[in-house]
Formats: sequence, C-alpha cells, structure tokens
Amino acid sequence: MHLSCPFKTCNLQPCSVASGHCFRPRMVENCQAWSRSCADRTRLTSPQSLLVAMKRTGQAATALVLSLLATTGGAHARLEGVNKPELLPQEFTTVIDVAGFLTPGEESRLKKEVESLERDTGVKLRVLAQNYPNTPGLAVKDYWSVDDDTVVFVADPSLGGQILNFNVGSNLDLRIPRNFWGRLGGKYGTKFYWQDKGEGSAIVNAVSAIDFCAREPMSKLQCSKIQGELGEEPSAGPIDKILGFGK
Repeated sequence: MHLSCPFKTCNLQPCSVASGHCFRPRMVENCQAWSRSCADRTRLTSPQSLLVAMKRTGQAATALVLSLLATTGGAHARLEGVNKPELLPQEFTTVIDVAGFLTPGEESRLKKEVESLERDTGVKLRVLAQNYPNTPGLAVKDYWSVDDDTVVFVADPSLGGQILNFNVGSNLDLRIPRNFWGRLGGKYGTKFYWQDKGEGSAIVNAVSAIDFCAREPMSKLQCSKIQGELGEEPSAGPIDKILGFGK
C-alpha cells in the first residue's frame, strides 16, 4: 500500500519503506508502515513545496537512510541508490565506519554501548558512518536483519549539511517520541556542530543520547532532555522548560 504525503500543497511522491518512519531532522514525512515488498526508497520533488509542508508542521523531514535517494541543497539532481555489499565487514558488527570518522577507541566504546542497549531494552541500534556514494547502502538491511525494533543511524555530512539521519522501526516509533529525533539532530547534527567538534563527536553524542532516551520509562517527560556523553550539558525540550527543569 502506497500513501502520498498528507500535506495537500506538497508535491512529495508516494514513498515506500519496509517499516516505521524515516526521519531527517527539520523535515518530516508522515509515512506509516508499508508492505515489506515495497522498494526501500523515498522520492522527494520540489524543495519549494517541501518547505511549505515544513512551515506547516514545524517538524522535520525524511531521512535518506537505506536508499539514499533524494535532492540535496537547492539542486534537483537525484542521488542514485547504492548497494555495495563488498563494503561490509566480513564479521558482523553493529558499528560500520567506512568514512573513518571514529577513532578505534570511539568505535569500540560505541559497540559496547549498542550491545548493552540491545541487551537491556531490546532496541537494536545500528550505526553506519559514510560519505555518499562510498557506502554499502541497501546492503546493510540484510546484513543487520533490519526489523521493527531496529534504529538505523546513518552519519553522513555529504547529504546537505545535517549529519544525523535515522530510520526508525515501527515498534520504536510508538515507544520513542517522534520529536526526539528532530531535537537530537538540532543539537548534534548541525553543520556548525560537527565542523567545530568533529564528525566523531556528533556520532558518539548522538548514540549516547539515543541510549539515554531508550532507557527512560514512557511518560510525558520521556526523552525531554537530549543527553550526550558524560560532561555534555543536557538540553531540555519544551515540556522541561515549561516546568523549569531545563538549564
């Protein structure tokens, strides 16, 4: 089943994803779960029409996570989907850094954090650091056995400046507040942040924030703070600010 963008003034074409919602901070497509037989791709047209939808929702848009099919910047050129299984490690790993953004110590630490998160909560976080088109692309879906309990986190600064992109499984879409992903990108995914602190810092802090959020009990205040690594000042969401909990 294919659904078009819910905004009447938007020219987004029907999108197809295996499950869940695709997020790219600052733009959002309210896609629900599609048939698993659909192609894993999201087509965007008319950036001007997309901006109209963004202004109406105040939220953010679609992430080019598995298919990497989108427009970038103000251009209408389309990035072609990539499927390069030869770029995948021979041994299974939850963190793949084909771009070399992470130090060996950071990569090792992230793997332990991801393993602990999955063991304690059932949330399957998978991290791919890349520079399009140097990416395994669609091949990660089978490699990681992506399902409704999986978050695929793609860190790629070449897709328009925002480095953090997420594909969120449908089970987790119900469990983690949707606005968390946009606020996470707003704190650690901006070009200003990763150019100043480094791509590795953006990735490490994003993983820590996801870990912290996924462990919180479901409530109105769940994930209201974006908490990175130890020593990072947490940023409060609107609810915390209203209640006076934020800094």
